[in-house]
Order: sequence, then C-alpha cells, then structure tokens
Amino acid sequence: LVPGDIIATGTPPGIGNARKPPEFLKPGDVMETEIVGLGTLRNVIQAVPA
Repeated sequence: LVPGDIIATGTPPGIGNARKPPEFLKPGDVMETEIVGLGTLRNVIQAVPA
C-alpha cells in the first residue's frame, strides 16, 4: 500500500435485505475494519437529519 490508496471492502454476504427478517445499520452500531500490521478503522453509525 502507498499513501492515497483506497481499500474497498464491498458488501459482505448475509446483510441487509438478504437477512430474514431484514437487518440494517442503525445509529450507535460500530463498523470496524482491521488490516494486520497497518491499523484499525472504527466508525460509529450516526443518524443524519432529513
């Protein structure tokens, strides 16, 4: 990896509409991605006013 590279994880199986019943991210949920030797990216889902 070099500075400026983008890492796209795509959509994992078994999420959203594919679940029975459907399940979606909601405020307070945490999304965490780790690359060993590089670090961890952690984001907390927040609601955005309409």
